Amino acid sequence: MSAAERSIAGDVLPPAIDPLALALNENPFPPLPAVRSALIGSIDAANRYPEFLPERLRQLIGAHACLPEDQLLLGAGATGVVMEVLRAVAEPGDSIVMASPTFDGYPILAQIARLRSVCVPLDEDGHHDLDALADASAEARVVALCRPHNPTGTIEPAADVTRFLGRVPADTTVLFDEAYIEFVAPEHRIDPVGLIAQFPNVVVVRTFSKAYGLAGLRIGYGVGSAELAKALWTNQLPFGTAITSLIGVAASYDAQDQLLQRIRLITAERRYLRMRLSAMGVYSTDSHANFVYLPPRGRRWRDTFADSGLQARYYDDGGARITVGARESTLAVLSAVRKSRP
Repeated sequence: MSAAERSIAGDVLPPAIDPLALALNENPFPPLPAVRSALIGSIDAANRYPEFLPERLRQLIGAHACLPEDQLLLGAGATGVVMEVLRAVAEPGDSIVMASPTFDGYPILAQIARLRSVCVPLDEDGHHDLDALADASAEARVVALCRPHNPTGTIEPAADVTRFLGRVPADTTVLFDEAYIEFVAPEHRIDPVGLIAQFPNVVVVRTFSKAYGLAGLRIGYGVGSAELAKALWTNQLPFGTAITSLIGVAASYDAQDQLLQRIRLITAERRYLRMRLSAMGVYSTDSHANFVYLPPRGRRWRDTFADSGLQARYYDDGGARITVGARESTLAVLSAVRKSRP
């Protein structure tokens, strides 16, 4: 590699491990060794096209996740799946209902699809007002519900979700965003196939960017009705899914035990960070994801972390979302909070 090539690579590629990069909810660990080896091997076939349509990737995900293949949607990350759904079910000028604050992608995708965003504020503990969300859905074409929610990490009880979905009009599509579902305890999870059987207007959206640590490969999938999945499949971009997608997912599934160990490490670190913050008198919402959310409550967290070098996601009201990293990241967060105390 020439000096110029090394310079370009250094400018383009972020460091795999960065204890201060806590803004995007990335996995703090580099790819698992087996996944890394598989991806390196795939470079030798970079001169060849991937599958015309990602049949094998769809089969692989369906078999591993026990999901019906004819109900699977594939896209470039969760945002890619959402964009495809919006294009299929909504027209410019239609409205999309979402919480406020919510995942940054929803307002952006709504703007791209020329939809009107209707925002419903969360309560002071970071939970959805499901009644208000259902009321707003009466005139909407699409509703987005994140579980766990981004940026607060909260989850609504399954019974409350079912009641909410029962109030949403049958012709309103519900984007049930489960980007962080792998960090949720099994007893709190909802079976996507059963949910869609009861509510065919629901599309469950998932990603390999967070728990699987493949954010750079842009792999997402959704589960919807067979009718919607068929419609989206016929509009799938030919050769639109990179070879690395199939290779990365297959290797991740083969290394599932190691992957689950990493997830346990992250969730344990999340509990530790929240415990230490609580001991310092700092409230954080009850997160079930790989991040913690700090409501403002008299602070502007951007000011707290201004001189720490930490990269966090800040909100207009003064709140902040901080990705859970390894222990070095946790200590950096705690140090900054400690230094800012009156």
